[in-house]
Amino acid sequence: MLTIDVFLIVLLSAALNAGWNSAIKIGGDRITAMAITTLIGSALSLLVLPWVAWPGPESWLLLGASIAIHTAYHFALPLAYNHGDLGQVYPIARGSAPVMVMLGGALFAGESPGPGALAGVLCLCAGVLSLALLKAGPANGSSRKAVGYALLTGALIAAYTVVDALGARKSGSAIGFAVLITLGDGIATALIVLGWKGRRAFAVDRRALWLCAAAGTMQMGAYWTAVWALARAPMGQVSALRETSVLLVALVSAWLLKERVGPGRIVAAGLVFAGIVGIRLGS
Repeated sequence: MLTIDVFLIVLLSAALNAGWNSAIKIGGDRITAMAITTLIGSALSLLVLPWVAWPGPESWLLLGASIAIHTAYHFALPLAYNHGDLGQVYPIARGSAPVMVMLGGALFAGESPGPGALAGVLCLCAGVLSLALLKAGPANGSSRKAVGYALLTGALIAAYTVVDALGARKSGSAIGFAVLITLGDGIATALIVLGWKGRRAFAVDRRALWLCAAAGTMQMGAYWTAVWALARAPMGQVSALRETSVLLVALVSAWLLKERVGPGRIVAAGLVFAGIVGIRLGS
C-alpha cells in the first residue's frame, strides 16, 4: 500500500536523486566524480553504522548481490554521461527501469498492481521516455553509445531496485541494509578506479571536491529513503515515482545548461504528472 508518508518520502528521494546526478554530469571527469562521490557516501555510511540495526542473515546474500549491481551501475552511468547529454541519458536510464521493476515485483514478490496504478506507471514511463526522445539528436556513433549505456544503466537500476526491495523486507532493518550497501559499493567503486587510473584520479581541485561532497550527501539521502520506501510499498510504484526526478533534471538542464524547453517537453511533463496522479489514486 502506497500511503501518503511513503508517497512524500519517495518524492523527496526523487529530488535528491536529480540533484546528485546533475552534480556528476557537471563534475568534470565523471568516473572520478562518481568514485569520490560514492567514497564520501561510504564515509557517511560508516558514521551512521553504529546507530542502525544490523540486517538479519537471511538478507546477506541479497546484500552482496546489491553491492555488486550498484558498483556496476556506478560505472555504467558516468560512461553514459560521457557520450550523451544529461537531458537525454537521465530520462532513458530512469524511464526504462519502472516497467522492468514492476515485472520483477510480480515475478519475485507476487505484487500485482491495480488498473489505476498500472496505467499510472505506464503513463509516467511514457512521459519520461518522451523527454529522452525529444532530446535525441542525429543517430551518430556517440548518441548510439549514449542510448546503449543509458539502457544498461536502466537495467541495472531495475535489478538493484528488485534486489534491494527483497533484501530490505527480509533484513528486519531496511535502513541498516541500505547503509551497508552504500558502505560496500562506495569502497568497491573507489578501489576499482584506484586500480584502473591510479591515485592521480583522486587529485581534484577544491570545487570538484565540494561538488562531490554535496553529491555524496544527496546520493545517500536519496538511496536510504528509497530503500525505506521499498520495504513498505509495491516496488513498481516506488520505482516509477522516483522517476519524477526527470522533471527536476529537465529544469536543471534548462536553467544551468540553457537547454530549450519547447511544447513537446511540456506535454511530456504533463504525462509524468498524470502518471504520478494515477499511481497515487490507484494505490
